[in-house]
Amino acid sequence: MKTLTVFYSRTGNTKKIAQETAKLVQGDIEEIIDEKNRNGLLGWLISGMDAILKKYTSIKQIKKNPSQYDMVIIGTPMWATNISTPIRTYIHNYKDDFKNVAFFCTSAGNRPKDTLKMFKDMENLCGKNPVALVSFSERDIKTNSFEKINEFAEKIKKLEL
Repeated sequence: MKTLTVFYSRTGNTKKIAQETAKLVQGDIEEIIDEKNRNGLLGWLISGMDAILKKYTSIKQIKKNPSQYDMVIIGTPMWATNISTPIRTYIHNYKDDFKNVAFFCTSAGNRPKDTLKMFKDMENLCGKNPVALVSFSERDIKTNSFEKINEFAEKIKKLEL
């Protein structure tokens, strides 16, 4: 099964999980680059507001065509209990190219209800049921607690698509 891990990361946390996921599933990786400056406190505030309003943004041209993959794993940070704007844009632009999807997210804390709501939003935006879901708190990332990521990757690798 040919797998692509796609992610956006403002602080590096989501990137760390994406890199480990791509390694474990032995797939390709693509970082989504937002053309909007989201650095610093002002960038953080703007990012949260954009996410709440479910806005789209301008992202740089992707290098890997998702239609060439059996599975697209999509990773996003949680912004104000929503999908990050760059990932919302990516899903909107390429949803017709996805054959199968799995989602992961990173957030400052452990927020199961918000995470489920966000994953449901991603599912609705994709028009596809995800085959696997996992979320990581900032604590999980800082302590390198990768048990969940190993289980996530194993679930994806075992799929017969």
